[in-house]
Amino acid sequence: MTPRQPSTDTLLTSQETAFIRETLCTCSDMLAWIARNGGPQAAALLGEFGRTARNAAYDASLAVDHLDFPRKQAR
Repeated sequence: MTPRQPSTDTLLTSQETAFIRETLCTCSDMLAWIARNGGPQAAALLGEFGRTARNAAYDASLAVDHLDFPRKQAR
């Protein structure tokens, strides 16, 4: 996802941030399950997107970190 205007920051309310965080955590949990139990069909499906379940779960976890620890704005 890219911002509509790439040079601008996006501001989220605390409720929006909580919703996105919960969704990303759920996705990460599901991807971890798929990595353990999904078998070759799941790997093939994710492979169509150039991903593995493990690296997609890592990216979801990293996205949660970005929500939990946002960059400080320059003043």
